[in-house]
Amino acid sequence: MNRAAYALAVLFLINAINFFDRQIIGAVAEPIRREWALSDTELGVLATVFTLLYAVVGIPLGRLSDKSPRKLILSGGVFAWSLMTGLSGLARSFGQLVVARLGVGVGEATCSPAATSLLGDLYPTGTRARAMSVFMLGLPIGLGLSAGIGGLLAQTYGWRATFFVAGVPGIVCAIAALGILEPERGKMEEHAVGGRRRSGSPYLTVLSIPTMWWVIASGALHNFNMYAFGQFLASFLIRYHHVSVRSAGYVVMVVYGLSGIFGLVGGGMLADRLYVKRVDGRLLVGMWSIIICAPFMYLALLRPGGDVLGFSVLMGVGCGVMYAYYSTVYSTIQDVVEPALRGTGMALYFCAMYICGASLGPLGTGLASDYFTFRAAAAAGKVQQLPFSDLVAGQVRALVGGPRMSLPAALEPFRAEGLHSAMFIVPAIAAVLAVVLFAASRTVRHDVARLKAWMSTAA
Repeated sequence: MNRAAYALAVLFLINAINFFDRQIIGAVAEPIRREWALSDTELGVLATVFTLLYAVVGIPLGRLSDKSPRKLILSGGVFAWSLMTGLSGLARSFGQLVVARLGVGVGEATCSPAATSLLGDLYPTGTRARAMSVFMLGLPIGLGLSAGIGGLLAQTYGWRATFFVAGVPGIVCAIAALGILEPERGKMEEHAVGGRRRSGSPYLTVLSIPTMWWVIASGALHNFNMYAFGQFLASFLIRYHHVSVRSAGYVVMVVYGLSGIFGLVGGGMLADRLYVKRVDGRLLVGMWSIIICAPFMYLALLRPGGDVLGFSVLMGVGCGVMYAYYSTVYSTIQDVVEPALRGTGMALYFCAMYICGASLGPLGTGLASDYFTFRAAAAAGKVQQLPFSDLVAGQVRALVGGPRMSLPAALEPFRAEGLHSAMFIVPAIAAVLAVVLFAASRTVRHDVARLKAWMSTAA
């Protein structure tokens, strides 16, 4: 196995563990909610605190990836987040679990900037989307295994056991990362610019690229959807389609996880092929994947309660096609940013997509679910009508250390309806995402040409 293939294999495994540990909280969300009598907003907070810290610490770690050996950054990060994942199983309160998830966020912030920067220096432009798609296969496989194994362990041994098991594989990956041979920066480019970059602030240089603004906006929209699904899809299946925790895990594993293998691989191959003919080809593939997925997601949510098969087929097609986003957009960032700034570029992209997208997806969906739950219960005369502003204020007070809201038991029968209504946010945002990707495809030609012109001069 040559050094590029070994590195790609290790990076794929690290990425799979990355998403396994990140999304294990969604697989066990319903047992956690029941044990501590949490609201859906509080469930959303478990994902939100992770993503906020992940986004903030990702910027300095991304800059560090442009200056220091990337394999060392990866190895240390994998070890740290795996340790904190295991410690999550020792939590005896909601607050303790929040703190443990913060630690996971710090460790995982090392992964994408360092890994994608490595891939950009291991694979040339013509095969970069395919290499990126293999790396990103860790996303659906990690999410799928997280849901399947997490649901099985939670139902058989309790939710804490899932965290103990999840923390082990990362230790092995941390050791394997040390065997990656650090490639020379910029060696795979048409013009070998090495570690040189355009003058000025590295952050302003990246943000001076118009395509990056559209790509960043697309990441925020896409991650809103991905993290809303990741946090609540299993709970939705349990409540609305009346399946067990274990069965919900298996459905999520296939629908939200493994279905993405086809979108990633097919999207990466098609993106590279179309890129040869037109520079905006990759983004057009990403755009059409979202245009196709949105109606399938909408139709899946229209299936009546109990129709697990109909929901699974429609949602599986929608999610599977949607995954082409990653192999097209991630490779586009490599196309418009010089090698010496790719870690910084990915860190800025991730910062925005997590603060403006991933952190809001679970929290926003949780708030919407609680709102629709209260509204349905009030319409049935089970609870007093609660203004939405009062609901939000009560949740905020609880999150900053104030008294928790008292949630009446009468709400429980209406939680399925509340979460079902909230989930329709996802296909609506997907429609907006398609428009943003189209806008990015209009600017990428100029940005690629500008970078190539600079590299030819700097080489």
